[in-house]
Amino acid sequence: MNESLFNRARLCLLEPGVEATLALTEETVTRIRSTGSINLEDDATVDVDLEPVFPRRPQRVDPGRLPRRGTGTVNGRAALIHAIAHIEYNAVHLAWDAIYRFRDLPAAFYLDWMNIALEECRHFRLLQRRLTDYGYEYGDFAAHDGLWQVARNTRHDPLLRMALVPRVLEARGLDVTPGMIRGLEAANDPETAAILRIIYNEEIGHVETGTRWFRYLCEQQGCKPETEFFRLVTIHYGDGPRGPYNEDARLKAGFSLSELEWLKSHG
Repeated sequence: MNESLFNRARLCLLEPGVEATLALTEETVTRIRSTGSINLEDDATVDVDLEPVFPRRPQRVDPGRLPRRGTGTVNGRAALIHAIAHIEYNAVHLAWDAIYRFRDLPAAFYLDWMNIALEECRHFRLLQRRLTDYGYEYGDFAAHDGLWQVARNTRHDPLLRMALVPRVLEARGLDVTPGMIRGLEAANDPETAAILRIIYNEEIGHVETGTRWFRYLCEQQGCKPETEFFRLVTIHYGDGPRGPYNEDARLKAGFSLSELEWLKSHG
């Protein structure tokens, strides 16, 4: 059966089981890649208030209640791995959410985010296995819901979603990951550092995808991408996301020199 990709996205969002969500994602992408066809026909009305069904664990708490996650202790490194795994699991849902709710876009948009969902699955599995090496499982530490709050705030506007999720939140990951890699290597944990290096390199591509579609949507709406990005960041983040910025990675991810200069002068 050539099922609509939108329905598959909805199924992934509403699946409460971690392993079942990953398996459904992998099955969907494998099926579409093997058949070479994608069904984007769906008469069902988009539920704009649809929320993913997340597992009971980890417990979600206010970010201020989470302890610092240093690399100097075994527990600290495990907590750091868990925090990144939580981000990657949420990122699977973010990719499916973009597919489910933002309709009437080119087929390439849906293929891009479908492929990103698969990569986020792989990132999560790598971290999940490493967490097991430390004697923990996903859900053993508390986590915060900040990433999904931004998803809620951008659920009505794909341009806003592309501006604030890939180009602010995920781009921030490009800034901080090299420091985490260095900390893990200094703590004699090259295995986790190698995993973060894989994630870091692929996240550059994810941010670039968000940048590309942000610019496409700006063109469709007749606004200048840089001016619109500055406007949206100012509205939602005041002085802008804090630095320092990984300029090399951000340039590879599609940021312009003038955007970097603006961030450095406002962040």
